[in-house]
Amino acid sequence: MQLSATPYEERLTAPRSWWLISFLVGVSFALILLPFGTLPLLGGLVGGTAAAAVVASAYGSQRIRVVGDSLIAGEAKIPVAALGEAEALDAEEARAWRTYKADTRAFLLLRAYIPTALRVEVTDPEDPTPYLYLSTREPERLAAAIEAARKAIA
Repeated sequence: MQLSATPYEERLTAPRSWWLISFLVGVSFALILLPFGTLPLLGGLVGGTAAAAVVASAYGSQRIRVVGDSLIAGEAKIPVAALGEAEALDAEEARAWRTYKADTRAFLLLRAYIPTALRVEVTDPEDPTPYLYLSTREPERLAAAIEAARKAIA
């Protein structure tokens, strides 16, 4: 397996505010358990915060990578040879492709807290997926990495 000329890896981490919300979930659990004493209160604080942090971390653990001759987006692995034109989307255009321009057959790796995205056509005639919609903070860099990987295998 060849390495792509422009390696790319991005983790779609949850925003910092979600970690504050995780702590506030712990505080709410602590307040619920307050009538039962200090030890349950501390257990609620720690347990509630930990549970909410695990959920935030799991949701933010998706990765987008260009490795060798493949694009790996979440659980999908697509050879770059099966991909067509990549279009970087600004916040307004990304919103349009998430809503009224969307195709229900498309593969979406969507994170609402990331305003920009990349739309990549799927050219494989055997695949019913018309395009990939990938939320990414650096759509131009991802498009360049896909193009570099495509050129490397050609």
